[in-house]
Amino acid sequence: MELTTVWFLLVAVLFTGYFILEGFDFGVGMLLPVLGRDDRERRVMINTIGPVWDGNEVWLITAGGAMFAAFPEWYATLFSGFYLPLLLILLALIARGVAFEYRHKRPEASWKRRWDAAIFFGSLIPAVLWGVAFANILRGVPLDADHEYVGGLFDLLSPYALLGGASTAALFATHGAVFVALKTVGDIRDRAAALAVRLGVAAAVLAVTFLSWTLTIRSGPAAVVLAVGAALALLGGLAAAKVRREGWAFTGTAVAIALAVATLFAALFPTVLPSTLDPSGTLTATNAASTPYTLTIMTWVAVFFTPIVLAYQGWTYWVFRKRIGVAHIPPH
Repeated sequence: MELTTVWFLLVAVLFTGYFILEGFDFGVGMLLPVLGRDDRERRVMINTIGPVWDGNEVWLITAGGAMFAAFPEWYATLFSGFYLPLLLILLALIARGVAFEYRHKRPEASWKRRWDAAIFFGSLIPAVLWGVAFANILRGVPLDADHEYVGGLFDLLSPYALLGGASTAALFATHGAVFVALKTVGDIRDRAAALAVRLGVAAAVLAVTFLSWTLTIRSGPAAVVLAVGAALALLGGLAAAKVRREGWAFTGTAVAIALAVATLFAALFPTVLPSTLDPSGTLTATNAASTPYTLTIMTWVAVFFTPIVLAYQGWTYWVFRKRIGVAHIPPH
């Protein structure tokens, strides 16, 4: 297997891990004003992701770094053409991170409401815009023969792209509701489990529509199989949530997200950013890649450090595996 293919797969794996892990804490943030009826319940929800949310964001940093080093042309064109959406994602993530740290600094209800709003919008905006971004990567964008983006902001807001944004937001909200049900006890657990089923139905409709539309734009045998697998995994997760098997439900939504992301990358390969203007402007895994020497060094670094990072993050989740509830949160 060529190193360009290996690194395309590694970038796909990193984004898959990011969407699975950051997906549920985006979901928890979006559901904060829905499931959290009072301050203590909202604190329970925040504490379910408190030990892991910043570690989950490392997957995005690593994915961006891998793209920059392995496919610099892809990175440069993508981040210049999608500058405004990616800037909004960055600002939302900053506001969200600050909110987690500052929410508890003062006791006033108005202070906490403002930071709760920052958590909500800091979760919703990236959840939508990541779907918009990846939909545009699949559909293609106006690139000239020099691989320069020559479109505007509204070129990125097609109906297909907006459907992609709605699909990722709905999937992440469902994933987050299942995670809250998995990590809590008491009344909030019951409400989260019921909400997960309702959200999951909407997410299934949106995701199936989006993946079906995707396969009419770019397709292949592997992409079709992965898309069917994603739909079945989501249905299995919803069935498990219905009978209150939260562990299996979370596995189902995680696998559904993983297979959905895999569908997008499988449909895209060997292209990495299609041009809708000039076929010569299309970026592929070959013409966007770094030199073989660079890819070789990166491969050895990844072989050594990746197991260490995965082991550490797995240990973190194991340490904080216990359920929590309102009884664990002091009133003040």
